[in-house]
Amino acid sequence: MNIKILSKDKDPMGAAILDYQKSERVGRLRVLSSMFEEDEMPVKHLFRKVEEMPMLEQKALQLTKGRVLDIGAGSGCHTLALQEKGLEVKAIDISPLSCEAMELRGVKDVECINLFDEHLESGFDTILPLMNGTGIAGKIENLPALFNRLKALLNKDGQILIDSSDIKYIYENEDGSFDINLNAAYYGEVDYQMVYKDVKGDSFDWLYVDFPLLKSIAESCGLHGELIAEGEHYDYLARFF
Repeated sequence: MNIKILSKDKDPMGAAILDYQKSERVGRLRVLSSMFEEDEMPVKHLFRKVEEMPMLEQKALQLTKGRVLDIGAGSGCHTLALQEKGLEVKAIDISPLSCEAMELRGVKDVECINLFDEHLESGFDTILPLMNGTGIAGKIENLPALFNRLKALLNKDGQILIDSSDIKYIYENEDGSFDINLNAAYYGEVDYQMVYKDVKGDSFDWLYVDFPLLKSIAESCGLHGELIAEGEHYDYLARFF
């Protein structure tokens, strides 16, 4: 796992977030993949208020307690909601432009730092990798490293609230069978690339994981896991402690 942060000229999502924060006028944030057709991420969605968030995110915020680490905080929508509840929250992101936008929005503790950077302080009661938090791992083989890192940052009796999706449905046939090559890479491993105006990011790996596999890997790292809730689109929220 690397400890890099993005350079501003390779930070399309951050550029879109900062544009929206400054003017609410924003171009298309394009999402490319070798596995799917080109898509577009609505930047306004990254600025949603609690009442506009999906049920799973609202549930995660309800369960959050103590000192909080918001990983990949983006525009800071989760951090700001928790600040309003009076919680102490540290927001981190590898996007320098997103961090700039968060500071403008009133996030009190922002740091542009990689989760795996040894300089990141520890001592958190709740860690929030939301908006498909398992994606950070990139590939299944990296999940133990992710869980071990999160565990090291937790206080005793702390919790990790993480969401993901089981994208097996993409490979489902009309008869209910699945076209999944069991000899190939795990079906939840995908690649993405984002483009905003003339800012083109590097391609990156992203991971979606079914809950039984996620729980099994977490338990191999000494964590206990439970399924908190399931969404309407094969997504779910899990808690590890």
